[in-house]
Amino acid sequence: MDAELKPEEVKLLADLCRIPSPSGQEGEAAAYLVGFLRNRGWQAAVDAAGNVVGETGTGEKMLLFLGHLDTAPGYIPVRLERGCLFGRGAVDAKGSLAAFLSAAERVKAALKLRLVFIAAVGEETPFSPGAHYVRDRYRPDFCLVGEPSGWDSITLGYKGCLAFTARVRRPSGHSAGPEPSAAEIAVDFWRRVQALCAELNGGKNGFSALEAGLRELGSTNDGLTDEASLGISLRLPPGLEAGVLIERLKALDPRVKLSFFPAQGAYKGEKNTPLARAFLEAIRTQGGRPVFKLKSGTADMNIVGPAWRVPILAYGPGDSRLDHTPGEHLPLPEYARAVAVLAQVLTHPYLGA
Repeated sequence: MDAELKPEEVKLLADLCRIPSPSGQEGEAAAYLVGFLRNRGWQAAVDAAGNVVGETGTGEKMLLFLGHLDTAPGYIPVRLERGCLFGRGAVDAKGSLAAFLSAAERVKAALKLRLVFIAAVGEETPFSPGAHYVRDRYRPDFCLVGEPSGWDSITLGYKGCLAFTARVRRPSGHSAGPEPSAAEIAVDFWRRVQALCAELNGGKNGFSALEAGLRELGSTNDGLTDEASLGISLRLPPGLEAGVLIERLKALDPRVKLSFFPAQGAYKGEKNTPLARAFLEAIRTQGGRPVFKLKSGTADMNIVGPAWRVPILAYGPGDSRLDHTPGEHLPLPEYARAVAVLAQVLTHPYLGA
Protein backbone atom coordinates (compact mmCIF):
# COMPACT_ATOMS: atom_id res chain seq x y z
CA MET A 1 0.00 0.00 0.00
CA ASP A 2 1.23 3.50 -0.78
CA ALA A 3 2.31 5.21 2.46
CA GLU A 4 0.24 8.30 1.66
CA LEU A 5 -3.05 6.42 1.81
CA LYS A 6 -4.97 6.04 5.04
CA PRO A 7 -6.48 2.61 5.75
CA GLU A 8 -9.99 4.07 5.67
CA GLU A 9 -9.36 5.44 2.19
CA VAL A 10 -8.49 1.99 0.87
CA LYS A 11 -11.47 0.55 2.75
CA LEU A 12 -13.85 3.03 1.11
CA LEU A 13 -12.71 1.99 -2.36
CA ALA A 14 -12.84 -1.71 -1.52
CA ASP A 15 -16.27 -1.45 0.11
CA LEU A 16 -17.73 0.35 -2.90
CA CYS A 17 -16.33 -2.25 -5.30
CA ARG A 18 -17.67 -5.12 -3.18
CA ILE A 19 -21.24 -3.89 -3.58
CA PRO A 20 -22.56 -4.80 -7.05
CA SER A 21 -24.22 -1.81 -8.72
CA PRO A 22 -24.82 -2.45 -12.42
CA SER A 23 -27.12 0.07 -14.04
CA GLY A 24 -30.58 -0.15 -12.51
CA GLN A 25 -29.33 -1.88 -9.35
CA GLU A 26 -27.55 0.94 -7.53
CA GLY A 27 -29.71 0.96 -4.37
CA GLU A 28 -27.43 -0.95 -1.99
CA ALA A 29 -24.35 1.05 -2.96
CA ALA A 30 -26.35 4.28 -2.64
CA ALA A 31 -27.42 3.36 0.90
CA TYR A 32 -23.79 2.61 1.80
CA LEU A 33 -22.63 6.01 0.53
CA VAL A 34 -25.39 7.91 2.32
CA GLY A 35 -24.37 6.24 5.57
CA PHE A 36 -20.70 7.00 4.93
CA LEU A 37 -21.44 10.68 4.34
CA ARG A 38 -23.80 11.14 7.27
CA ASN A 39 -21.35 9.50 9.64
CA ARG A 40 -18.83 12.18 8.67
CA GLY A 41 -21.11 15.16 9.07
CA TRP A 42 -22.29 15.66 5.50
CA GLN A 43 -25.91 16.35 4.67
CA ALA A 44 -26.77 13.34 2.53
CA ALA A 45 -29.78 11.70 0.91
CA VAL A 46 -30.95 9.84 -2.17
CA ASP A 47 -32.85 12.13 -4.55
CA ALA A 48 -35.91 11.30 -6.63
CA ALA A 49 -33.79 9.94 -9.48
CA GLY A 50 -31.86 7.59 -7.19
CA ASN A 51 -28.69 9.71 -7.08
CA VAL A 52 -26.69 10.04 -3.87
CA VAL A 53 -26.38 13.74 -2.98
CA GLY A 54 -24.04 14.95 -0.24
CA GLU A 55 -23.24 18.52 0.78
CA THR A 56 -20.65 20.11 3.04
CA GLY A 57 -19.00 23.51 3.38
CA THR A 58 -20.47 26.98 3.49
CA GLY A 59 -18.44 28.93 0.93
CA GLU A 60 -20.05 31.36 -1.49
CA LYS A 61 -18.93 29.33 -4.51
CA MET A 62 -20.14 25.83 -5.26
CA LEU A 63 -18.03 23.04 -6.69
CA LEU A 64 -20.21 20.17 -7.85
CA PHE A 65 -18.63 16.76 -8.21
CA LEU A 66 -20.61 14.54 -10.58
CA GLY A 67 -19.56 10.91 -10.56
CA HIS A 68 -21.59 7.79 -11.26
CA LEU A 69 -22.49 4.88 -9.05
CA ASP A 70 -23.46 2.36 -11.69
CA THR A 71 -20.99 0.05 -13.36
CA ALA A 72 -20.85 -2.26 -16.33
CA PRO A 73 -22.31 -5.71 -15.62
CA GLY A 74 -20.16 -8.54 -14.33
CA TYR A 75 -18.86 -8.99 -10.79
CA ILE A 76 -15.10 -9.10 -10.12
CA PRO A 77 -14.17 -10.38 -6.64
CA VAL A 78 -12.39 -7.64 -4.75
CA ARG A 79 -8.76 -8.42 -3.94
CA LEU A 80 -5.45 -6.67 -3.35
CA GLU A 81 -2.70 -8.03 -5.56
CA ARG A 82 0.73 -6.55 -6.27
CA GLY A 83 -0.31 -3.14 -4.98
CA CYS A 84 -3.52 -3.05 -7.07
CA LEU A 85 -7.15 -3.26 -6.02
CA PHE A 86 -9.18 -5.46 -8.37
CA GLY A 87 -12.95 -5.05 -8.56
CA ARG A 88 -15.76 -4.00 -10.85
CA GLY A 89 -15.87 -0.19 -10.84
CA ALA A 90 -12.36 0.26 -9.43
CA VAL A 91 -11.60 2.37 -12.51
CA ASP A 92 -15.02 3.16 -13.96
CA ALA A 93 -15.81 4.97 -11.81
CA LYS A 94 -15.91 4.08 -8.11
CA GLY A 95 -12.23 4.96 -7.91
CA SER A 96 -13.16 8.54 -8.77
CA LEU A 97 -15.94 8.59 -6.15
CA ALA A 98 -13.61 7.26 -3.46
CA ALA A 99 -10.74 9.58 -4.40
CA PHE A 100 -12.92 12.68 -4.25
CA LEU A 101 -14.50 11.78 -0.91
CA SER A 102 -11.13 10.84 0.59
CA ALA A 103 -9.68 14.17 -0.52
CA ALA A 104 -12.68 16.12 0.76
CA GLU A 105 -12.42 14.43 4.15
CA ARG A 106 -8.73 15.32 4.39
CA VAL A 107 -9.32 19.05 3.85
CA LYS A 108 -12.89 19.53 5.07
CA ALA A 109 -11.87 21.81 7.92
CA ALA A 110 -10.03 24.15 5.53
CA LEU A 111 -12.71 24.34 2.82
CA LYS A 112 -13.74 27.71 1.46
CA LEU A 113 -16.09 26.11 -1.04
CA ARG A 114 -19.53 24.63 -0.81
CA LEU A 115 -19.11 21.07 -2.01
CA VAL A 116 -21.94 19.14 -3.61
CA PHE A 117 -21.11 15.48 -4.16
CA ILE A 118 -23.34 13.51 -6.54
CA ALA A 119 -23.03 9.82 -7.32
CA ALA A 120 -25.43 9.51 -10.23
CA VAL A 121 -27.33 6.50 -11.49
CA GLY A 122 -27.60 5.17 -15.01
CA GLU A 123 -24.51 6.72 -16.59
CA GLU A 124 -23.68 3.46 -18.33
CA THR A 125 -27.07 3.46 -20.11
CA PRO A 126 -28.02 5.45 -23.22
CA PHE A 127 -30.42 7.55 -21.09
CA SER A 128 -28.27 8.81 -18.13
CA PRO A 129 -31.33 9.57 -15.97
CA GLY A 130 -29.26 10.69 -12.99
CA ALA A 131 -27.35 13.37 -14.90
CA HIS A 132 -30.48 14.65 -16.63
CA TYR A 133 -32.17 15.05 -13.26
CA VAL A 134 -29.18 16.93 -11.82
CA ARG A 135 -28.79 19.17 -14.86
CA ASP A 136 -32.04 21.01 -14.26
CA ARG A 137 -31.64 21.43 -10.49
CA TYR A 138 -28.17 22.87 -9.92
CA ARG A 139 -26.12 25.82 -11.13
CA PRO A 140 -22.58 25.32 -9.77
CA ASP A 141 -19.62 27.65 -10.18
CA PHE A 142 -17.32 24.73 -11.01
CA CYS A 143 -18.03 21.17 -12.09
CA LEU A 144 -15.73 18.19 -11.69
CA VAL A 145 -16.83 15.00 -13.46
CA GLY A 146 -15.55 11.81 -11.86
CA GLU A 147 -14.16 9.65 -14.66
CA PRO A 148 -10.78 7.94 -15.07
CA SER A 149 -8.22 10.25 -16.63
CA GLY A 150 -5.06 9.00 -14.92
CA TRP A 151 -3.78 10.86 -11.85
CA ASP A 152 -1.57 13.17 -13.93
CA SER A 153 -4.05 13.94 -16.72
CA ILE A 154 -7.15 16.08 -17.18
CA THR A 155 -9.99 15.26 -19.57
CA LEU A 156 -11.44 18.33 -21.27
CA GLY A 157 -13.97 16.75 -23.58
CA TYR A 158 -15.85 13.72 -24.82
CA LYS A 159 -17.30 12.80 -28.17
CA GLY A 160 -21.03 12.50 -28.53
CA CYS A 161 -22.88 9.27 -29.20
CA LEU A 162 -25.65 8.08 -31.48
CA ALA A 163 -26.61 4.45 -30.86
CA PHE A 164 -29.20 2.55 -32.86
CA THR A 165 -30.39 -0.86 -33.93
CA ALA A 166 -30.76 -1.88 -37.57
CA ARG A 167 -33.23 -4.66 -38.38
CA VAL A 168 -34.00 -6.55 -41.57
CA ARG A 169 -37.06 -8.81 -41.88
CA ARG A 170 -37.83 -10.74 -45.06
CA PRO A 171 -39.77 -13.84 -46.17
CA SER A 172 -37.55 -16.91 -46.10
CA GLY A 173 -36.06 -18.05 -49.37
CA HIS A 174 -33.86 -20.87 -50.59
CA SER A 175 -30.14 -20.36 -49.99
CA ALA A 176 -29.53 -20.92 -53.73
CA GLY A 177 -32.15 -18.36 -54.71
CA PRO A 178 -31.41 -14.93 -56.26
CA GLU A 179 -32.63 -12.82 -53.32
CA PRO A 180 -30.08 -11.77 -50.65
CA SER A 181 -30.64 -13.05 -47.15
CA ALA A 182 -31.46 -10.74 -44.26
CA ALA A 183 -27.94 -11.34 -42.92
CA GLU A 184 -26.38 -10.32 -46.25
CA ILE A 185 -28.46 -7.12 -46.33
CA ALA A 186 -27.43 -6.34 -42.74
CA VAL A 187 -23.74 -6.86 -43.52
CA ASP A 188 -24.03 -4.65 -46.59
CA PHE A 189 -25.73 -1.98 -44.47
CA TRP A 190 -22.83 -2.03 -41.99
CA ARG A 191 -20.40 -1.49 -44.86
CA ARG A 192 -22.50 1.47 -46.03
CA VAL A 193 -22.35 2.96 -42.52
CA GLN A 194 -18.56 2.66 -42.59
CA ALA A 195 -18.44 4.29 -46.03
CA LEU A 196 -20.67 7.14 -44.82
CA CYS A 197 -18.33 7.77 -41.89
CA ALA A 198 -15.33 7.89 -44.23
CA GLU A 199 -17.17 10.32 -46.50
CA LEU A 200 -18.14 12.65 -43.67
CA ASN A 201 -14.67 12.54 -42.11
CA GLY A 202 -12.93 13.62 -45.30
CA GLY A 203 -9.58 12.45 -43.94
CA LYS A 204 -10.08 13.75 -40.39
CA ASN A 205 -9.15 11.52 -37.49
CA GLY A 206 -8.99 11.52 -33.70
CA PHE A 207 -11.39 13.73 -31.78
CA SER A 208 -12.54 15.39 -35.03
CA ALA A 209 -13.63 12.15 -36.69
CA LEU A 210 -16.90 10.24 -36.75
CA GLU A 211 -16.28 6.68 -35.54
CA ALA A 212 -18.52 3.64 -35.98
CA GLY A 213 -18.63 0.57 -33.77
CA LEU A 214 -20.55 -2.67 -34.36
CA ARG A 215 -21.65 -3.77 -30.88
CA GLU A 216 -24.16 -6.55 -31.56
CA LEU A 217 -25.20 -8.76 -34.46
CA GLY A 218 -27.55 -11.66 -34.83
CA SER A 219 -29.82 -13.50 -37.22
CA THR A 220 -32.71 -15.94 -37.02
CA ASN A 221 -34.79 -17.99 -39.47
CA ASP A 222 -37.88 -19.95 -38.46
CA GLY A 223 -38.53 -21.31 -41.95
CA LEU A 224 -41.02 -18.58 -42.77
CA THR A 225 -39.25 -15.35 -41.83
CA ASP A 226 -35.60 -14.41 -42.19
CA GLU A 227 -34.39 -11.74 -39.73
CA ALA A 228 -31.09 -10.02 -38.92
CA SER A 229 -30.18 -7.25 -36.53
CA LEU A 230 -27.20 -5.02 -35.79
CA GLY A 231 -26.41 -2.84 -32.79
CA ILE A 232 -24.34 0.14 -33.91
CA SER A 233 -22.77 2.98 -31.94
CA LEU A 234 -21.47 6.12 -33.63
CA ARG A 235 -19.07 8.44 -31.79
CA LEU A 236 -19.84 12.00 -32.85
CA PRO A 237 -17.21 14.73 -33.16
CA PRO A 238 -17.93 18.37 -32.30
CA GLY A 239 -20.06 20.14 -34.87
CA LEU A 240 -21.83 17.07 -36.25
CA GLU A 241 -25.56 17.28 -35.58
CA ALA A 242 -27.25 13.99 -34.78
CA GLY A 243 -30.39 14.95 -36.71
CA VAL A 244 -28.47 15.40 -39.95
CA LEU A 245 -26.70 12.09 -39.45
CA ILE A 246 -29.95 10.26 -38.73
CA GLU A 247 -31.40 11.38 -42.06
CA ARG A 248 -28.30 10.19 -43.91
CA LEU A 249 -28.50 6.81 -42.17
CA LYS A 250 -32.17 6.37 -43.01
CA ALA A 251 -31.40 6.92 -46.69
CA LEU A 252 -28.74 4.20 -46.88
CA ASP A 253 -31.11 1.27 -47.48
CA PRO A 254 -34.93 1.36 -47.28
CA ARG A 255 -34.98 -2.40 -46.53
CA VAL A 256 -33.32 -1.75 -43.16
CA LYS A 257 -35.45 -0.38 -40.31
CA LEU A 258 -33.63 1.80 -37.80
CA SER A 259 -34.47 2.49 -34.14
CA PHE A 260 -32.46 5.22 -32.41
CA PHE A 261 -31.57 5.79 -28.77
CA PRO A 262 -31.41 9.39 -27.48
CA ALA A 263 -28.33 11.08 -28.94
CA GLN A 264 -25.69 13.04 -27.05
CA GLY A 265 -23.65 15.76 -28.72
CA ALA A 266 -19.91 16.14 -28.21
CA TYR A 267 -18.67 18.57 -25.57
CA LYS A 268 -15.29 20.17 -24.94
CA GLY A 269 -14.46 22.39 -21.97
CA GLU A 270 -11.94 25.22 -21.84
CA LYS A 271 -8.27 24.87 -20.91
CA ASN A 272 -7.73 28.28 -19.36
CA THR A 273 -10.05 28.22 -16.35
CA PRO A 274 -9.41 28.51 -12.60
CA LEU A 275 -10.36 24.84 -12.23
CA ALA A 276 -7.93 23.63 -14.89
CA ARG A 277 -5.13 25.82 -13.55
CA ALA A 278 -5.66 24.46 -10.03
CA PHE A 279 -5.31 20.91 -11.36
CA LEU A 280 -2.20 21.71 -13.39
CA GLU A 281 -0.51 23.15 -10.33
CA ALA A 282 -1.56 20.27 -8.07
CA ILE A 283 -0.36 17.59 -10.52
CA ARG A 284 3.00 19.32 -10.83
CA THR A 285 3.27 19.53 -7.03
CA GLN A 286 2.90 15.75 -6.92
CA GLY A 287 5.73 15.35 -9.44
CA GLY A 288 3.61 14.82 -12.54
CA ARG A 289 3.70 16.37 -15.99
CA PRO A 290 0.02 17.17 -16.65
CA VAL A 291 -1.60 16.20 -19.94
CA PHE A 292 -4.90 17.35 -21.42
CA LYS A 293 -7.02 14.56 -22.93
CA LEU A 294 -9.99 14.35 -25.28
CA LYS A 295 -11.89 11.06 -25.11
CA SER A 296 -13.77 9.15 -27.79
CA GLY A 297 -16.25 7.87 -25.21
CA THR A 298 -19.22 9.76 -23.78
CA ALA A 299 -19.74 10.90 -20.19
CA ASP A 300 -22.20 12.90 -18.11
CA MET A 301 -20.14 15.97 -19.04
CA ASN A 302 -21.95 15.83 -22.40
CA ILE A 303 -25.24 16.40 -20.57
CA VAL A 304 -24.42 19.03 -17.95
CA GLY A 305 -21.63 20.91 -19.75
CA PRO A 306 -23.77 22.61 -22.41
CA ALA A 307 -26.43 23.51 -19.81
CA TRP A 308 -24.19 24.93 -17.09
CA ARG A 309 -21.46 26.63 -19.13
CA VAL A 310 -19.07 26.78 -16.17
CA PRO A 311 -15.46 25.63 -15.79
CA ILE A 312 -15.67 21.86 -16.12
CA LEU A 313 -13.31 18.95 -16.55
CA ALA A 314 -13.16 15.22 -15.80
CA TYR A 315 -10.62 13.74 -13.44
CA GLY A 316 -10.08 10.47 -11.63
CA PRO A 317 -7.51 7.75 -11.04
CA GLY A 318 -7.10 4.77 -13.31
CA ASP A 319 -6.47 3.66 -16.87
CA SER A 320 -9.68 3.97 -18.88
CA ARG A 321 -8.54 1.15 -21.17
CA LEU A 322 -9.51 -1.15 -18.27
CA ASP A 323 -13.13 0.10 -18.25
CA HIS A 324 -15.64 -2.77 -18.51
CA THR A 325 -12.88 -5.40 -18.74
CA PRO A 326 -12.62 -8.58 -16.64
CA GLY A 327 -9.24 -7.39 -15.32
CA GLU A 328 -10.41 -3.99 -14.08
CA HIS A 329 -8.08 -2.79 -11.31
CA LEU A 330 -6.67 0.37 -9.76
CA PRO A 331 -3.04 0.62 -8.58
CA LEU A 332 -3.03 2.02 -5.05
CA PRO A 333 -0.14 4.46 -5.74
CA GLU A 334 -2.26 5.91 -8.57
CA TYR A 335 -5.21 6.23 -6.20
CA ALA A 336 -3.01 7.90 -3.57
CA ARG A 337 -1.67 10.51 -5.96
CA ALA A 338 -5.16 11.32 -7.22
CA VAL A 339 -6.36 11.86 -3.63
CA ALA A 340 -3.42 14.18 -2.99
CA VAL A 341 -4.09 16.14 -6.18
CA LEU A 342 -7.78 16.52 -5.36
CA ALA A 343 -7.04 17.62 -1.80
CA GLN A 344 -4.83 20.42 -3.11
CA VAL A 345 -7.38 21.46 -5.73
CA LEU A 346 -10.23 21.68 -3.21
CA THR A 347 -8.28 24.15 -1.08
CA HIS A 348 -6.73 26.12 -3.93
CA PRO A 349 -7.23 29.94 -3.77
CA TYR A 350 -8.27 29.95 -7.44
CA LEU A 351 -11.56 28.31 -6.46
CA GLY A 352 -12.34 29.65 -3.01
CA ALA A 353 -11.64 33.33 -3.58
